[in-house]
Amino acid sequence: MNEHSIREVVIVGGGTAGWMAAAAFSRFLNNGYTRVTVVESDEIGTVGVGEATIPPILTFNAMIGLDENSFLAETKGTFKLGIEFRNWGRLNDSYFHPFGAFAQDLQGVHFHQLYLRERARRPMPDITAWSMSGVAASLGKFGRPSPTAQTPVRELTYAFHFDAGLYAQLLRRLSEARGIQRIEGRITDVTLRPEDGFVQSVTLADGRTIQGDLFIDCSGFRGLLIEEALQTGYEDWRHWLPCDRAVAAPCANVREPTPYTRATARDAGWQWRIPLQHRVGNGLVYCSEFLDDDTAEAQLLASLEGSPTADPRRIRFVTGRRREMWRKNVVALGLSSGFIEPLESTSIHFIQSGIARLIALFPDKRFAEIERDEYNRQMRDMYDDVRDFIVLHYKATERTDTPFWNRCRTMDIPDSLARKLELFRTKGRLFREGMELFSNPSWIAVCLGQHIVPEEHEPSADALDENLVAQALEQMRQGYWETAQHMPTHGEFLARIAPQPKPAAAPPHALPTFSFTEESPFAVPGSPV
Repeated sequence: MNEHSIREVVIVGGGTAGWMAAAAFSRFLNNGYTRVTVVESDEIGTVGVGEATIPPILTFNAMIGLDENSFLAETKGTFKLGIEFRNWGRLNDSYFHPFGAFAQDLQGVHFHQLYLRERARRPMPDITAWSMSGVAASLGKFGRPSPTAQTPVRELTYAFHFDAGLYAQLLRRLSEARGIQRIEGRITDVTLRPEDGFVQSVTLADGRTIQGDLFIDCSGFRGLLIEEALQTGYEDWRHWLPCDRAVAAPCANVREPTPYTRATARDAGWQWRIPLQHRVGNGLVYCSEFLDDDTAEAQLLASLEGSPTADPRRIRFVTGRRREMWRKNVVALGLSSGFIEPLESTSIHFIQSGIARLIALFPDKRFAEIERDEYNRQMRDMYDDVRDFIVLHYKATERTDTPFWNRCRTMDIPDSLARKLELFRTKGRLFREGMELFSNPSWIAVCLGQHIVPEEHEPSADALDENLVAQALEQMRQGYWETAQHMPTHGEFLARIAPQPKPAAAPPHALPTFSFTEESPFAVPGSPV
């Protein structure tokens, strides 16, 4: 510690973002001199629809010391092996974006290149047949890999669905037990230092003033500090991501929860389905230019598989990001920093990544410009990469049945995405750059799933004997299939580790087959539950 050390950190806003930050700071700023305060008002609601996650959430939960079984029980969570997409490439088709890699590379040649070569030679199952997570999901199975697990079990990669409100409550209890202070109150004024424009303090409705050295803006879409006080500016991405509204409504479970999220393309947007232990989260994301709010709500309610358990909530948003996520002595996290629709479940990951980078670049009271610049560069790169991946889903459609999908299919796209797609279309090549979140298997799953098939494969694939490759691919495929057969169902596994009241039994053949071919043994209509 020295005279420049940060003494007071003020988190403005609670919710998922605020309490994730508080929990992480309670672990990494537990230095004896830095005090962390969360200013939160019970009068102000939270969006709270970030119920689906991606695998890095396991790292965050472990980092702050959460026991996985207790976490799932307290948040009524379920496991997630990937996302099923319906009606995106064409009407009435589907594909699966699984977590983890596709099989094994052979002699230095990427697996997907060998798959492309074999696919050109003969009928092949969907590439998801070579994903441990994809095969388990298709059967409604789950098993947590042990540290000593062997291939292919160790390739199973997962994340979670959970109740975001219960998660915030869990993190609040953990944070307060570790010394984080919470102040109840609604902020009515922000005071800036006259000499440099830094935030000096916030004033509550009852007149209390809270000063700080570093402020974390978790105030949601409004960006109380980062935008209203510091006027950072916002980069609008609606020309690439035109959806600007959502309506959300939970419903009762009618079957055992599936171990995956579902995203179903609708006439003017798409609908999410997120299964929890106690309910199913549902929402319709749409473009107000093509669908009005009342009709959107009616469509969502009419599509629910169970009875609604709460009134629908309407949400307005503008896709994009702040021009700077860290400005002066304010760092924006969560919706304050930007918003990309939840198609690939990245909302909570943006919070996690922002926290991790802030801890890695944690400032002192001098707030070195190089630290802010590096933080902003890394966060911008990550946002831009995720933007491109989400835009891919819309651009790659072949649908011509509605004005919305015609617009998406024919729209201009970012140059960075256009380059990546051109490389993939020629010989299936993909390269990771910068702060990319989604690895090559994710791009492969979406491109192939939405019928972007490379014209050729890499010449290196031709160096391997065709018969040996075919034999190796079949052995791997059988290995995934046989391993999944021995797993418990998702519901059985949850009942063992995080018991909740038992949901109604699933009707026969409730689980989809994704886009596996009928010739493949993966084309199983349901799980034996």
